[in-house]
Amino acid sequence: MESGVDTDRSVLAREIAPFCLAFAALTAGALLADAMLHWLDLVWVGRYLGIPGVLAIVGSFGFSLRKRGIIAAGDPGVLLRVHERMAWFGSLLILVHAGVHFNALLGWLAIVAMSINVGSGLTGKYLLRRARGRLDARDRHARDLGLSGPELERHLHWDNVAFGMVRKWRAVHYPIAFAFGVLAVAHISSIFVLWGWR
Repeated sequence: MESGVDTDRSVLAREIAPFCLAFAALTAGALLADAMLHWLDLVWVGRYLGIPGVLAIVGSFGFSLRKRGIIAAGDPGVLLRVHERMAWFGSLLILVHAGVHFNALLGWLAIVAMSINVGSGLTGKYLLRRARGRLDARDRHARDLGLSGPELERHLHWDNVAFGMVRKWRAVHYPIAFAFGVLAVAHISSIFVLWGWR
């Protein structure tokens, strides 16, 4: 039987640490890439990294299309992994593209929406799947101890409440993905309108 401390360590090691590390790696990677571009006097390259970043994010939507039955091709598990990696890489490029330049409010609104969307996507990846497994394991363990009915419900109440809250991640992920898309299109459109074409 696991003690409360071991369970807490397992939750930290298995669910929370990977979530935080993936988000920290994205931030650190963007800062490092931006610093390298400045050090190599190639800051102008960052101006164009938004294009492949957006293309990578758009390319990552194969999983969403497959999940909704819009396309039939592709293994959902493989498409999910491709979605996660392409969205992460595209977000990295867009963060480098944004740099630390505060002159484009529309672009920064898109960056904020993208960052929230990445966070909510990581919530789905690292927390929801593992939380469901942990809840099922605690349910089995409680039943093995002979708990049932109201006693079982009381024993698992806070686990069920926490899991129910984590399950609502899609309520943030989908609308924020849409908001990011709208803001990104508006930002890109404004670039084309205001670009010095001569």
